[in-house]
Amino acid sequence: MRRTSIGSHTSITVHLDAGDLRQALCRDVLAGLGAVHKSLPPKWFYDERGSQLFDEITRLDEYYPTRRETEILQREAPTIARRTGATTLLELGSGTSTKTKLILDALMDAGTLAHIVPFDVCEAIVREALPVLAARYPGVQVDGVVGDFEQHLGLLEMGDHTLVAFLGGTIGNLSPVERSKFLRELADQMHSGDWLLLGTDLVKDPARLVAAYADAAGVTAAFNLNVLRVLNRELEGNLVLEHFGHVAQWRPEEQWIEMHLRSLRAQEARLDVLGLDLVFAAGEQLQTEISAKFTLASIENELSGAGLTLEEVFTDAAQDFAVSLAFKP
Repeated sequence: MRRTSIGSHTSITVHLDAGDLRQALCRDVLAGLGAVHKSLPPKWFYDERGSQLFDEITRLDEYYPTRRETEILQREAPTIARRTGATTLLELGSGTSTKTKLILDALMDAGTLAHIVPFDVCEAIVREALPVLAARYPGVQVDGVVGDFEQHLGLLEMGDHTLVAFLGGTIGNLSPVERSKFLRELADQMHSGDWLLLGTDLVKDPARLVAAYADAAGVTAAFNLNVLRVLNRELEGNLVLEHFGHVAQWRPEEQWIEMHLRSLRAQEARLDVLGLDLVFAAGEQLQTEISAKFTLASIENELSGAGLTLEEVFTDAAQDFAVSLAFKP
């Protein structure tokens, strides 16, 4: 861990550097591509190109979650600020904190905001966000943290009256077991009276769900295939992107979307850094993401299971998306 003061009200703490990320990638690839049913965690989508492609995805007609969540926050931010009285806002997977600024503005207007903690796996993104946040909220302490919430949650220090924001439906990328572990660990870090603001996509017509992950313009397909570029670049691989196709499938029994890369032919590839030879049968699928969808009842059950009390669920006008406000008793 290294902590650096950047200004009188700004600092950055780094729990995860480039070497740590490379080691994590190697572990995930060996475990996931060495398994009978090949898989990779979705966090490896987000190199510079992947982040640009995802930004494009959020503006597609088919991809509604970003618009719906923004609609909710624009409408409910003053209510959230008033109910929580939060002095600290800690955002997990903060990125550029675009949507969270709606909450920060409301807390600033309410006169309670004293501390902002953007937490993200990408050091460059955190460093870029810090001066922007410091300039927008003068006098507020801004302490960026670089880490992986699946590894470093226990290292986060919560101040009094903390509001933790975990938006964008990102929790849906975790399996039920992983979600349960994450929520329990988060609740353990929270103090009595702290709050969680959780964004979740809701179950709906499967055709709409699939369309959101298989857009007509092919942007999501390019985003999915980009993970192979990451492997080729970071692990000296020779995977041929044109030999794979993008697949999005709705799994009603699990209530989630799965994204896969389907091998279009029998093929072999190698990742030289790992000395790993890969064999794909024609039609074999490599799972790259799950995106769980929720009902209002399942949201409350999962929060309750972690020891958190649901205060209110806000939905957009179309009831496509939910933002839940919960507290630790």
